[in-house]
Amino acid sequence: MPRPVYRSRSYKKVYRRTPSGRTVVHYERKKNTPMKCARCGTILAGVPIKESERRTLPKTLKRPERIFGGVLCPRCLKTVIKRVIREELVPVLATKSSPQQTVATQPQPVAQS
Repeated sequence: MPRPVYRSRSYKKVYRRTPSGRTVVHYERKKNTPMKCARCGTILAGVPIKESERRTLPKTLKRPERIFGGVLCPRCLKTVIKRVIREELVPVLATKSSPQQTVATQPQPVAQS
């Protein structure tokens, strides 16, 4: 049974083989990992690297104050926004530039008998 100090998730279990051939469990602190962009994997600027800083800072200081702040880097965010705008505008522009729509909306002359 591990000591109560090592029972938390802040320690990582590392299995080590001793010279006698026995496998023992060592507990090591987890390393600080910087936050990365979900799309390209680059390290995000404006986000603290240390876990202890991320825990103690208020929410507004943990990430940049923009949409997808702390998730996407600015370069990926720019491409995502462009793609979304283009997807929204393509159907609108297609209906405006279609010649069949303009012909159908013109009133037809009434034949007199």
